[in-house]
Amino acid sequence: MQPRVVIIGAGIVGTALADEITARGWTDVTVTDRGPLFRTGGSTSHAPGLVFQTNPSKTMAELARYTVEKFSGLGAFDTVGGLEVATTPERWTDLHRRHGWATSWGIPSRLLDPEECARLHPLLDRERILGGFHTPTDGLALAVRAAEKQAQRAIDRGARFLGYCEVVDIVHREGRVRGVHTADGQDLPADIVISAAGFWGAELGRRVGLTVPLVPMAHQFAKTVQVPALDGEERLPILRHQDADLYYRTYGDRIGIGYYGHTPRPVDMDNLLRDTAGEPMPSMLPFIESEFEPAWAESVRLLPALGDSKIDEGFDGIFSFTPDGGPILGEHRDLDGFWVAEAVWVTHSAGVARAVAEWIVTGTPDIDLHEADLHRFEDAARSPEFIRRTSVQAFVEVYDILHPHQYRTEPRNVRTSPFHPRQCELEAYFFEGALWERPAWYEANAGLMEELAADGVEFPPRDDWSSRFHSQISIAEAKWTRTHVALYDMTPLTRYEVSGPGALGFLQELTTNDIAKKPGAVTYTLLLDARGGIRSDLTVARLGGQLFQVGANGPLDFDWFTRRLPGDGSVTLRDITGGTCCVGVWGPQARELVQPLCADDLSHKAFGYFKALRTYLGSIPVTMLRVSYVGELGWEIYTTAEYGAALWDLLWAAGREYRAIAAGRIAFNSLRLEKGYRSWGTDMTTEHTPDMAGLGFAVRMNKHSFLGKRALEAADPPARLLRSIVLDDPHAVVLGKEPVSVDGTPAGYVTSAGYSATIGRTIAYAWLPASVQPGDRVEIAYLTQVFGATVHTEPVVDPDMSLIRR
Repeated sequence: MQPRVVIIGAGIVGTALADEITARGWTDVTVTDRGPLFRTGGSTSHAPGLVFQTNPSKTMAELARYTVEKFSGLGAFDTVGGLEVATTPERWTDLHRRHGWATSWGIPSRLLDPEECARLHPLLDRERILGGFHTPTDGLALAVRAAEKQAQRAIDRGARFLGYCEVVDIVHREGRVRGVHTADGQDLPADIVISAAGFWGAELGRRVGLTVPLVPMAHQFAKTVQVPALDGEERLPILRHQDADLYYRTYGDRIGIGYYGHTPRPVDMDNLLRDTAGEPMPSMLPFIESEFEPAWAESVRLLPALGDSKIDEGFDGIFSFTPDGGPILGEHRDLDGFWVAEAVWVTHSAGVARAVAEWIVTGTPDIDLHEADLHRFEDAARSPEFIRRTSVQAFVEVYDILHPHQYRTEPRNVRTSPFHPRQCELEAYFFEGALWERPAWYEANAGLMEELAADGVEFPPRDDWSSRFHSQISIAEAKWTRTHVALYDMTPLTRYEVSGPGALGFLQELTTNDIAKKPGAVTYTLLLDARGGIRSDLTVARLGGQLFQVGANGPLDFDWFTRRLPGDGSVTLRDITGGTCCVGVWGPQARELVQPLCADDLSHKAFGYFKALRTYLGSIPVTMLRVSYVGELGWEIYTTAEYGAALWDLLWAAGREYRAIAAGRIAFNSLRLEKGYRSWGTDMTTEHTPDMAGLGFAVRMNKHSFLGKRALEAADPPARLLRSIVLDDPHAVVLGKEPVSVDGTPAGYVTSAGYSATIGRTIAYAWLPASVQPGDRVEIAYLTQVFGATVHTEPVVDPDMSLIRR
């Protein structure tokens, strides 16, 4: 029997969902909307429809590309092309970076000089621009037409659409959706309810105890009167002038202008109907002309023909912003059958609908969605204050040039390890990640640079872009780790305690490696989805017969485990991250530092690699794991938070004899690249199988069963592989997402990179065709330069792994 599906919202997302779900054979679908069909009064109804596919996120770019393809097939897309212009040197460099993204993701594009830009868009003042970025397959989505066309296809398959039918409550019993209740007293039964209500989605979520982290924001859009220079027949490309927070499109002989440079205006949903009274629809606020004056003045400078025109009409349209700019997709953890597809722009709407429909119908999306998953946020990031402040900042930064290593500036100091005061004393420079303060490097180590330089260590200069959020001190920290010993704060590493009589079986079924080892064993393993894609990589330490510590990657892992807990109570899952802390002590002198503090034998014979030991350092109870993400002798040393400061002080005092240092995240990243260690979410995602990512060693196909095993058994040999590449020029640096060419043809892209103090070159990971082998030459396009590189065997440093096993 087919599930009954109710979709709340008949805008661009709800109609696309109805189309995609019915296309997969589920036809008992009802779509409701509080407004008329299909100009419902939501964000879709006033959307200007500009679709620029290029995005730093591969996922978002693919969602946009599908939207273009689908809308084009529906006759609801005008392929006029996209043009982004630079009026500053910084933006011109950034357009090179955007061109790199487009090349990496397979989107046709080219960089233009001012004359070429003016030929594409004759209204431009070519003297004001330095160049442009042209994407010929971008264009205008006819949003209401696309919604109606998709709805009609769904209706033809059996779906029904109800206008003026506002859902006021979600009916549920015993943890499962049962239907919806409408304002006119109807009860619509349902097995699955999908909230695609746009900026009303957060209100709906609250009714079922779900935080949907979005903020409705007002955005200015205006139309001119007739522009004499336009004849109404010209098909000018959509245009972005991001240096001034502006975009443009034509409406015949008029021009529409969108502006992000005004004061952010979060919408008060409690007073929405009052504030929009008298406007054409409830998603439109009154136009504030004074806020738009800078936009008009700059528009006349860029497009002088507007000097013969004026603004005819305008409005402040409402749509959703989120803390990180991504959509909010997924199922309520505590209410089976309640799904959300919110904060989705027209640009990505059809792609999102396809992925969510696949997710609902088959259980697994056909594209990696970790950047858009509802459950990606930490607890503190679901607070009203955090959601509001960061979503407002996301609005401010829409057209800003954002560095890939740029971190959030507010709020800060929300999560700190017990070592934080000591790190401040060492003048740590902190990055923020998942609300943790993470030392990137320590100014206290600056003196090491001169000492190491005298020993021949190179500290090559960097270009302006790559030197941001970076310090050459990190090179010294990485080198010191390889030659002496260093302390790394590993507290932000997510960790769970899994316990109970069913714990072993639970982990065995969900992970790829064999966890059924004696207590004291540590196992590197993977979580796969049903398609065999890598959802996460884990380090599982068996601390007792029924007790495991699991090193994971973040909230998505907790959600994955929680949904699969057995219903008999035989497994207990706890997130112990905040109540514990961890120091990584690594380097050739790590044993000399730690052994005098411990009564147990820490020799390699007694305490081998990938083993765990619960013991004491001094008076401090600790759990030591003989693992090393930096590829050196040493341990991850865990204790509970109340002992954290004492543990740091104990290790620091013992380390003075060996000139131990504290080292930061940049050195850490460099060292893990030397040793061939992957980073989930950056180097690999659900779109990659273990063999593709070079992690086949973490899979035991002789296990009776594990999630994803069938997919691996049926998989073809990988067509693409994750490869280590080493850049030729010791001064060359790449940062990630740059296109990689083989024999002059774009063939892949960089995932992550770091400068290796050991070999004096940048090492990067890149996805490349399987035919590309170690020793082959490749080229990487970085901003305005092209760097040569060679595919290298792994690991690049210490291939026999002798450093770890000392």
